[in-house]
Amino acid sequence: MAVVREELQKDLEEVKELLTNTTRKRVRDVLLAEKHKLELEIKNQPPPKPKDVAEEEKSSLGGYTVKINNYGWDQSDKFVKIYISLNGVQKLPAENVQVNFTERSFDLLVKNLNGKNYTMTFNNLLKPISVEGSSRKIKTDMVLVMCKKKREEKWDCLTQVEKESKEKEKAAYDTADPSEGLMNILKKMYAEGDDEMKRTINKAWVESREKQYKGDIPMDI
Repeated sequence: MAVVREELQKDLEEVKELLTNTTRKRVRDVLLAEKHKLELEIKNQPPPKPKDVAEEEKSSLGGYTVKINNYGWDQSDKFVKIYISLNGVQKLPAENVQVNFTERSFDLLVKNLNGKNYTMTFNNLLKPISVEGSSRKIKTDMVLVMCKKKREEKWDCLTQVEKESKEKEKAAYDTADPSEGLMNILKKMYAEGDDEMKRTINKAWVESREKQYKGDIPMDI
């Protein structure tokens, strides 16, 4: 915007200079009309921002955005508390640390901390929270998000997704057939394990099958 305003101003100065030198009425009328048009365009341009304001706005945007994945949490009768460690966050202006709450979610935005923005979003909280009663606190190297419970009851986890995941995991182990439960455990260990873990499970599987064929063990695992 500043560049456009500057160019318009240069055009206006040139038109004014031409007006002082022209002697032809028709040319003068054309130049006067152009002068009026340029003055109107300049007037409609937004005023230039002071350099310090522009620099402050640029600074507040920070650099690239980092998604926060590490946190801790606990709860009291009235609040669920989420602890997010961010080195030096207490040095930021308070307005650079923003949290938006809804009844079943919140998102945190920390702007321009050491040249980066940080975000964290929790959707589908386990239970409803009070938007008006929830808040955030800035501590040394930490942001504390305090979600006010609508009802004073214990939360087993933070989100509905976590709850469903735990229920599926429990269902996989709680089976009437012990061998099926063992199989589910082995499958989970294999899926989550490293190469060494997978080799160990494969070896145990082969050995168990060999024993079964020999009649050493009657149970199929």
